Amino acid sequence: MKGDYQDLVDEISALLGAPATLENRDFRLIAFGAHDSDDDQAMDPVRTRSILTRQSTAAVRSWFEGFGIARATGPVHIPAAPEAGVFRGRTCLPVRCRGIVQGYVWLLDQEPGPGPAELAAAMEVAQRIGVLLDQEAKAGADLSREFLAVLTAGPGWQQEMAVAALRVALGPAAEGLHAAVCVAPWTGEAPASVPGAAAVCVVPGGAGPGGADGSGGAHGGRTPSGRAPALAVLLRLRSTDAVAAAVTATERLLPRAGAGDARSRPVTAGVADPVRALAELPAAWEQAVAAARAAAAQPRLGPVARWSAIGPYRLLAAVAAGRVDDPATRTLLTPAHRELARTAEVFLDCAGQAGRAAAALGIHRQTLYYRLAKVEQLTGLDLDEGEDRLLLHMALKAARLA
Repeated sequence: MKGDYQDLVDEISALLGAPATLENRDFRLIAFGAHDSDDDQAMDPVRTRSILTRQSTAAVRSWFEGFGIARATGPVHIPAAPEAGVFRGRTCLPVRCRGIVQGYVWLLDQEPGPGPAELAAAMEVAQRIGVLLDQEAKAGADLSREFLAVLTAGPGWQQEMAVAALRVALGPAAEGLHAAVCVAPWTGEAPASVPGAAAVCVVPGGAGPGGADGSGGAHGGRTPSGRAPALAVLLRLRSTDAVAAAVTATERLLPRAGAGDARSRPVTAGVADPVRALAELPAAWEQAVAAARAAAAQPRLGPVARWSAIGPYRLLAAVAAGRVDDPATRTLLTPAHRELARTAEVFLDCAGQAGRAAAALGIHRQTLYYRLAKVEQLTGLDLDEGEDRLLLHMALKAARLA
């Protein structure tokens, strides 16, 4: 549907002879016309930031809303305000449907400006955009129950019925390519609209196959923390090459998730491999959950991680989901031995090379040897043995995902 928005924005740009940008009602960029001017003033900081980051700041949003654009039914002119980063005045065309604002089309002032006839024609196009945005939001909201049922239904006939119901609800779009996305932890309700989404729902904390307590299975439907709710999004894709666009769309959701509980994991997201068959969605959701957990455990992977890019965490997520509690590493993983555990993990990350590990930890090599000896005493493992190293390394990494 993004192509539809781009075509309509290009139509407005052609009607008015000026590049236009389209943002949803949360001031997140959807589409923009090409800028081919040699004038350094053709862009100002507000528009540049909107295009580069695909969203506006809360301060910018509040400033523009102060001109009544959320209530307007026709074009609203906003004067320049250099102190707010608005170096050029602009005209806002509110995008509405059924009396509800769905977004905004923005045009920078230029001479000569558009006349009443051109603006009226542009407003007609803006109304068509409003219908599309409304349909997209309504479809995602209407399908939340069916989507949630697919992610949390028990195996067998229950899951088959849930998939069949979602297929009927999606209609022809059911045959398209989709990507499952997990954002967690998520507070509050699902957003009213997510560009490109076929369905959106909030998966309750601990939800799993067979019920809210996850008693129907060990892995299916688990949220990243096993307790905190997660936002699930079913994104439409044009091709397998469009996963990067899914990552970009997911990044825009992170600020809407809130800061989360300062005592818990940060807000992260995971994007599963694309699927064509709706029956593959439960497995895709597990991939998205695992990727979100990996992003929380290993910052270099996040804040949005793709399942295909998390490497060993693909296997470790399954291990951690099974709540593995190995007796050899149980004591080492307690808070009292956090520094020893970190030392062991860095040592194993460095492939057992003492010099590299000591440098990475900022300690003397003899201090490293002393700590590793303590690790061996606590665990009963021999760090000269490959299988013992493997067990310890897996336990340390899996603990990050717990």
